[in-house]
Amino acid sequence: MFSKSAHIYDEIYTSLGKDYQVEAEKVHSLIQQHKSSKGNLLLDVACGTGLHIDHLRKHYQVEGLDLDPGMLDIAHSKFPEITFHHADMVDFKLSHQFDATTCLFSSIGYVKTKEKLQQALQNMQNYLIQGGVLIIEPWFTPEQWHPGSPHATFVDKPDLKIARMNVSEVDGRLSSFTFHYLVAASEGIKYFTERHELGLFTHEEYLQALQLAGLVVHHDPEGLYGRGLYIGIKS
Repeated sequence: MFSKSAHIYDEIYTSLGKDYQVEAEKVHSLIQQHKSSKGNLLLDVACGTGLHIDHLRKHYQVEGLDLDPGMLDIAHSKFPEITFHHADMVDFKLSHQFDATTCLFSSIGYVKTKEKLQQALQNMQNYLIQGGVLIIEPWFTPEQWHPGSPHATFVDKPDLKIARMNVSEVDGRLSSFTFHYLVAASEGIKYFTERHELGLFTHEEYLQALQLAGLVVHHDPEGLYGRGLYIGIKS
């Protein structure tokens, strides 16, 4: 996934104005609103480089989980005192349960299929304590995805220049794009690409999958920045 760009991932999303602190505080507020379990253990699934965890750890005893070893290496180097697990959200196995689990920044889309969406949500539910809360930030729905749209992101710092471009594609219910990177630093200019594929699921499919996993579901249509949030409660 982001293994080639892990070292510049934070630079790119900071340049886009993504405010991890504000997002983490909204997630915390939702967890507190819906959680009835008594503990404060939190698992951040698809934690990436750990920028949400950095703020969530003010409120919870946190752990992270991600499939991308490059992202985990960076997360661990920044937060060596936190436990990180290298595993797939579809079938991870851990030794204990949590009061809250989050899967943010649309990472759920990487499961690609409805079957694996169901498996991932069921697996996350299995590791929730009774009264615990699961928060899912969805990827785009099929109606929201526009193939053929060009996109560009730029980082312009004195010692670092990054251009990342892509054109959105679609194949049935699978969205895809290839990021093309140009990265200029003191040692020179590098070019590389990364391919990403994410499943396009409808609102009804998210609701059904969460309900089939045994969760009571609430939907926040706005979410953190427009993609909505699904809140599942293990009652």
